[in-house]
Formats: sequence, C-alpha cells, structure tokens
Amino acid sequence: MKKWVAYSLLFLTVLSCSNSDETNTYVPIPFQLEIPTLFEEKLIDPIIPFNNPLTIEGVSLGKRLFFDNILSKDNTKACASCHLPENAFSDPNQFSVGVTNTTGNRNSMPLFNLAWNFEDKYFWDGHALGLEAQALEPVIDANELGNSSWTSVEEKLNSHPEYPLLFQQAFDASNITKELVAKAIAQFERTIISGNSKFDDFLNGQTTLTPQEQNGFDVFMEETRGDCFHCHGNPNNPLWTDNQFHNNGLDATFTDLGLGEVTGNPNDNGKFRSPSLRNLEFTAPYMHDGRFATLDQVIEQYSTGLQPSSTIDPLMKKVDQGGVTLSAQDKADLKAFLLTLSDPSFINNPAFIQ
Repeated sequence: MKKWVAYSLLFLTVLSCSNSDETNTYVPIPFQLEIPTLFEEKLIDPIIPFNNPLTIEGVSLGKRLFFDNILSKDNTKACASCHLPENAFSDPNQFSVGVTNTTGNRNSMPLFNLAWNFEDKYFWDGHALGLEAQALEPVIDANELGNSSWTSVEEKLNSHPEYPLLFQQAFDASNITKELVAKAIAQFERTIISGNSKFDDFLNGQTTLTPQEQNGFDVFMEETRGDCFHCHGNPNNPLWTDNQFHNNGLDATFTDLGLGEVTGNPNDNGKFRSPSLRNLEFTAPYMHDGRFATLDQVIEQYSTGLQPSSTIDPLMKKVDQGGVTLSAQDKADLKAFLLTLSDPSFINNPAFIQ
C-alpha cells in the first residue's frame, strides 16, 4: 500500500487581522488515503472534489454520522443499517426496511472503491450526480430514514452536545447544514477501499490460483465461454466493473425502467449500473432487485436465462440461445474464480467499523 494525500487550498491556514489582534482559524489535517498498489499502477488518481477535500476531521465526522441513528426520523436507523460493513456495506435483505417498516424495490448497493467511480453517478439508475448528492437522499426517503425534510435533522444536530464542535473543526462552520452532513459522509465513503483479495495477491505475484480458479478466470475472460469481462473488467481494471449502465437480459418487459426513468429515453429502459464483482461472497442477494439469493443462480441466469428485449445490450451476444450455455464444470470453476475477488480483510477493517 502506498499513500496518496488529499491536499486543497481551501484548508490553508488563514490569518485574519483586526487592529493588533490576530486569530488563527482551525485548519483540518489532510487525510492520507491508503491506495492498493494495483490501483496505483492501473487506475488514475481517485476523484476528490476540490470543494470537499479529505481531512482527518471530516472523515471521522462522516464515519460517526454514517453509523449514527440521529439521521433517522425516530432515531432507530442509520446509513449503516442498510449498508452493513460485514456485508461489504450492502444489505443481506432483498429490500432494506425503513423506519416506517416499508421498503423500496431495489437492493442496497455495496459501498467501496467509490472514489474511482469515474462516471460519478450513483444508485442503480445513476440519478445522483456525486457522492454528496447521493448522501442527501436516504435521510428524506420515506422508505429509508423517513424524515419529511432535512430541517428537523439539522435542528437535532445543531442542538447536539458534540456535533457543533465537530462540524466547526471539520468545516469551520458555526451552523450545521444538510450540505455539510453530506460532505462529511461522502468523505468517509471515499475512504472505504477494498483491494486485498486472493486475486489481487495473485496479480502481485504473492500466491497462485488453483486449477479450478484458473479455468474459472479463463471462462470469465473468453468470449466463446463466459464473456464476462466487457462489463465487469479484467486484471487491468481492478475495480471489476465498468460503472456503466446495461440491460443484461434479466427481463423481456420492465416494471422498473432503471436508467430510462432518469433520462426519459426509451432506449435506456431496463439498464442498470454494473456492480463491482469484488466481495460477492458477502453481498448476496444479487441484481438491482435482489432477485437471486445465490451466486449459482446468477451464473445460471447468464448461462441459460437471458431474456431478449428491445434494449438488450449488444454485449449479450448469445441472448437468442438463452445465454452462454456453460458446462457444469465451467459454472463451478467460474464461481471459484469469482470468490477469489473477495476481501476478508476489508469487512474486518477497523477503519470502516464502528
């Protein structure tokens, strides 16, 4: 691991002079991201907004807010209630249950390596532009943290015995606003990095693959067999996603339009963001609606269950055959390879756990 330091002119020391008096403004300390070697070798620098640089104070505040029930209407749930660290910050339930015991119709996405989402679009349909915008929504979603508006949340935070000082130190702010809350949470989320799987060790020359895992990797990469790499990356893309939006042949007709609902373009109907294949061992159930409980079901879907539609992605080249029709051995080996992308150290990292 090497370290990358987020610097910004916004946090330079400012000295204000009034007559003969000088007052020093508290300056947050830049936060040093620990970036996996493969990421440094194969990816550009992480995306850190100029107006929200990473600081020790900001990241610490964001982590506290992420795990604090104070953001919910009845003080019973937090961001972490639907993004559990032990599940790679996803939810083992098909649909997360909000404070009113209601649910939406999409599975909670895992959260990691978000600083390299170069599209900078979030949610399954990409409607939130930037992590800061994403962080604003769950607080006032009736199916999530349930507040009718941000006003009551801001009032709770401003009257809290500790938060005003923490926001003062992180942002030099005398008043806590929803924008600052979102900035703090986004700072913490950008530090959530996963890059220590068995396959990472293999690429770094620190271990070998079993014959089954090697064949599974070959299935993944070969267009005549699994043909998975177009949407989910390859050894030169350690994110294991293209962060693009695809109709991957789940349905012939759509009850959830996905990206099409956002753009209004019928050609985008049924398209959803490709999730990372990292940590699949911990992130069941799968797909945007959590319809598959197991990884075996996912592999079978691509092997025999593809559904044609007007917006099917051209990358689904064998949709007319129902899928890539893998042999039983290739299915088992593909699963074995996919599990090498799991990172047990990530879900146990004290930096990401309350």
